[in-house]
Amino acid sequence: MKKIVYFIEFILIKVLFNFFKIIGYKYSSNLGFLIGKIIGPIFRSKKLIIKNLQKANLQKQNNLEKIASDVLGNYGRIFAEYVHLKNFRNDKLEKYISIDGLEHLKNLKKSKKRAVFISGHFNNFELMAMQIEKAGIELATIYRPLNNFLLNKTMEQIRTENICKYQIKKGRAGTREIIKNLIKGKSIAIMIDQRVREGIKTDFFNNQATTTTIPAQLIKKYNCELVPVYIERRKNNYFKMFVSKPIKIDKNKSVLEITKFLNNLLERMILRNIDQWIWTHNRWKD
Repeated sequence: MKKIVYFIEFILIKVLFNFFKIIGYKYSSNLGFLIGKIIGPIFRSKKLIIKNLQKANLQKQNNLEKIASDVLGNYGRIFAEYVHLKNFRNDKLEKYISIDGLEHLKNLKKSKKRAVFISGHFNNFELMAMQIEKAGIELATIYRPLNNFLLNKTMEQIRTENICKYQIKKGRAGTREIIKNLIKGKSIAIMIDQRVREGIKTDFFNNQATTTTIPAQLIKKYNCELVPVYIERRKNNYFKMFVSKPIKIDKNKSVLEITKFLNNLLERMILRNIDQWIWTHNRWKD
């Protein structure tokens, strides 16, 4: 039964992808926003988004219903924009993205220093790894395969061809691959905003959340530069990406101290545009 559901999903998404190709980037993004708002609640819990916003104590100054609706709309945009990533890669859509801090990427490339790029699932987050690689940084990224094995092949192809050549599957084997790639001189891009099975509990919006320790361990053991990266969606389907100046972390700090510092960086990114983060993730689940 599950295979039949996967097959139907695969066909439906392929049809939609072809349709989005025909209508172009801007129309796809705008239509995706509407689809996300209307159909999104069927697939993603609006109640969970609001619960998470309340958990983060963001209900006082914000319209939670509107934020929840916009979060789902943003999911729709990301989905609809996926087939256009190729045109971001080959610069046909170059005018829709600008980078603040491009000089930091150029300096890293020149120095050949390894870096750990950290960020979260903001907007069309795939564009961040793409732009880092386009700047000449040898990069490997970590990803979680989709449950739908049919669709996963398509998504993996899009990722390796258009986003980042070196993709590492999440998990213990993936951790070993990360180390191999670092030893070879590559930088690593890690999303630090999701709950993990193996991690440590530390503050995230004043609540304990199980958090990955991989960035902290890599920074301590391999003396990597830490580079926070953020992307925001602006008006008329434009993006602005922010690359921070590399941060030198004191290796004497504990893994817990570094991880707590990284969560604090992530919080500040989220607060810049509250509706542009994935509040559907059950971040504080025990």
